[in-house]
Amino acid sequence: MILEIVSPEVKLFSGEVTSITLPGVDGSFQILNNHAPIVSLLKKGIVKIEGTSFNFSKEATSKFTKVNDQTYTLAIESGTIEMKDNKAIILAD
Repeated sequence: MILEIVSPEVKLFSGEVTSITLPGVDGSFQILNNHAPIVSLLKKGIVKIEGTSFNFSKEATSKFTKVNDQTYTLAIESGTIEMKDNKAIILAD
């Protein structure tokens, strides 16, 4: 699936991923390829993205933490996610 992570200042990430784990207001949840359409609010926590290759913008590199070669995390204060047609967009604060 395609994932875009956007903050008010800059686009943090855009690329192909295999899964996303998110801090939802009602608990953590995971999105995989071909997930049903969803819009959800996010709370303060950690967004975990898994994939095979990552290309971060220069401005965003310091915001992500590398867990291993296929997993990175991003701390957020709040946000929203929209998943539709195998494309997820996270608007993160």
